[in-house]
Amino acid sequence: MRDLIMCIAQSLVDEPEKVEINEITGDKTTVFELHVSKEDLGKVIGKQGKTARAIRVILNATATKLKKRAVLEIIE
Repeated sequence: MRDLIMCIAQSLVDEPEKVEINEITGDKTTVFELHVSKEDLGKVIGKQGKTARAIRVILNATATKLKKRAVLEIIE
């Protein structure tokens, strides 16, 4: 799942080398913290959050298939 988020985020931004993902694994849930440069933050979030929502839908579909739960947080 980490590679999936990384691939999507790097294809959206102008500075793909600054994309970082921290994975925090809990008992039932895995939290992915996505860090991008300040200039690329709007590209990852999208208008009215539509791009971020789409990434979360894909992440949740993948997690459900693996019988897990995943949350994506976009950090400045």
